[in-house]
Amino acid sequence: MVSYLNRFNFFPFKYCLILCFLWAITPGFSQHILPEEDRARVVDEILSTRFNTLLPQLMDKTGFDMWILISREYNEDPVLRTMLPATWLNARRRTILVFYRDTAKNTIEKLAVARYNVGKNIDSAWDKEEQPNQWKRLMEIIEEKNPSKIGLNYSRDHNIADGLDKTDYDEFMGYLPSRYHKRVGSAEQLAVRWIETRTEREMVIFSQLVSITHEIIKEAFSEKVITPGITTTSEVEWWMRQKVTDLGLETWFHPTVDIQRTNETLVSHLYSFSGRPDDMVILPGDLLHCDFGITYLRLNTDCQELAYVLKPDETTPPKFLVEALKKGNRVQDHLTENMKEGMTGNQILAKALAAGRAEGLRPAIYTHPLGMYGHSAGTTIGMWDAQGGVMKDDGDNYPLNPNTVYAIELNTTVNIPQWKRDIRIMLEEAGFFGPEGFRYVNGRQTDLLLIPRPMPHQGQ
Repeated sequence: MVSYLNRFNFFPFKYCLILCFLWAITPGFSQHILPEEDRARVVDEILSTRFNTLLPQLMDKTGFDMWILISREYNEDPVLRTMLPATWLNARRRTILVFYRDTAKNTIEKLAVARYNVGKNIDSAWDKEEQPNQWKRLMEIIEEKNPSKIGLNYSRDHNIADGLDKTDYDEFMGYLPSRYHKRVGSAEQLAVRWIETRTEREMVIFSQLVSITHEIIKEAFSEKVITPGITTTSEVEWWMRQKVTDLGLETWFHPTVDIQRTNETLVSHLYSFSGRPDDMVILPGDLLHCDFGITYLRLNTDCQELAYVLKPDETTPPKFLVEALKKGNRVQDHLTENMKEGMTGNQILAKALAAGRAEGLRPAIYTHPLGMYGHSAGTTIGMWDAQGGVMKDDGDNYPLNPNTVYAIELNTTVNIPQWKRDIRIMLEEAGFFGPEGFRYVNGRQTDLLLIPRPMPHQGQ
């Protein structure tokens, strides 16, 4: 059985009661998933809070009083994409969003230089019959507001903050009066903060997403799906993919399932991405690993867990695998204990690796931001092929901010004399870093899943 600890640490009590009530009255996790119309309502309500409460704070912190996002249909800026209402699956024609922050009046204006209102949150500010030229209308708004600092989404270091294409940039700068040119700058800090920062309500929803993710993995790694000696890893992967579709959800990457077993050599980490066999038959005595994530209500999960296939004479996993998992948990501890506000990903990585190695562990850490995108924008703590840290001038070398979520992704290499080989304990769980510090969004794996599940009289 998997233990998920600290599920509600730092949660507002009223939200804990709501979630507990929902879990009490619904027999299966699939019952928590909203129909499309209700999803749209929730998405738009969250957007309203983000625009009216979060965005003014972020603009003040980053020093922009005007933020302009420009996209054309089917070529959307990744940030603008997160601002579209639930009924807009794409931008329309050329969509230009203008956010103007007046700190003296403590107001935030949300305008669209577009033919339509962009949902209920952003009002159209362009009458094409009155001003046929969309660019000229944008310039009129800029002249009217007279901003001191204009942010555009271009960035060398942050891919998600680099959504303004060259054509639109050239058009914008060509129309912009020269006296404003020096007021234009990269909005990468504002864009990253918008993408990485979670609201209180989003975190309540995130807990549900992680719960659904855990439940799908638990079902996939069970006798309901796996018959040892018959079922292959690919069949489990496709079962997980189909399960997500049947629930009306999406995966943001294709699931992977792999095997470690006795008398096999530990291969490079690259093997997990490009050299893994597709169709290994699952056998008793195998250590299974999966990498799996879902998308729901514009948020994403990313989770890796482990399962052991019991041999006919076993009712519990081998002690050496139980101890190996504990070492993986210790690497998690060293990482999360070193996550401090203002520290860069490189600094956190160095401290966590040093602490793990001092304990005799062989850790590798490659933790990434998680939220509106699976590999999201924000603080990256190592990469699997960059354990010395990312480049000093890279945008991923970015300080840790509060109210942000991470895929705590890592592994530790453990020698197993009984198998005459090393194995890799690979783990990944969603974690939240808030004003009170770090917590797992919905617990972490501390016990191996077992296939088949032992009956109660067998001592489990």
